[in-house]
Amino acid sequence: MESLLDKYLHAHATAPEPALEWIEARTNIHTNYPQMLSGPIQGRLLRMLVELSCARRVLEIGTFTGYSAACMALGLPEGGRIDTLELNDELEDLVREGWDRAGVADRISLHIGDAREFLANLPGEREDYDLVYIDANKREYLDYYKLVMPHLRPGGLIVADDVLQGGKVYSEPRPSDAQTSGLAAFNDFVASDRRVETVMLPIREGISLIRKRITF
Repeated sequence: MESLLDKYLHAHATAPEPALEWIEARTNIHTNYPQMLSGPIQGRLLRMLVELSCARRVLEIGTFTGYSAACMALGLPEGGRIDTLELNDELEDLVREGWDRAGVADRISLHIGDAREFLANLPGEREDYDLVYIDANKREYLDYYKLVMPHLRPGGLIVADDVLQGGKVYSEPRPSDAQTSGLAAFNDFVASDRRVETVMLPIREGISLIRKRITF
């Protein structure tokens, strides 16, 4: 059930496009965990971050039903591109129809397979990406981060979702499940990484904004 806070936020944010509402509705109908969807508030934030950073090359780790990729693609300048990575191909038809409806299918390349394998096989030390959005297997966040850093331009932005894990990462005692442990290790590593500056936002399950320093 939508909370009073959520209702207030939605009422005071720019409404999502009809195609995004279509993706959200189909996600609720066709998936077991529709709460994994970014949703209109987070989607609008992602779009604005793309626009404000003037990102032209975006990498998304974790496509799900394509909502967040569509949001970011709507914020791209002409000629901008998104590579999005997804392990599960069962929702591909829904994903592609949503992108078609949003008019952004030509801006997004969907790569089905293991994200760590894809990242490990990126060419050389090319700093190709302006913005990276991480929203996949929480156990592997630190792996994604280490693999993608050489391919993020100086001044580029990493956006990591679910970093508070519903408060589990700062609970005392902290739960020892693999997802919470993985996120805690990621958060601690980023906080001590002198190559970046970072801030956590308590939006939904927590979002970290991580900016790669131009000099370090």
